[in-house]
Amino acid sequence: MFAPIVILLRDRLGKVKFNKLRGEAIKLHSQVITNFCENLGIDRTARQNMIRTARDNGKKLGLLA
Repeated sequence: MFAPIVILLRDRLGKVKFNKLRGEAIKLHSQVITNFCENLGIDRTARQNMIRTARDNGKKLGLLA
């Protein structure tokens, strides 16, 4: 779904800059999930499962192309 946009962006930015930007986005997203879980008292295992689910959904949507 998003793979063509991701590939175009990667080609425009270059792989090094793109990977740095993608790493920062993943880091921020993981922090949001962590804060959400801490606020609701969700344990570490459930939080890790949410992060894995986010990663897997990103792959299916083509965000990790």
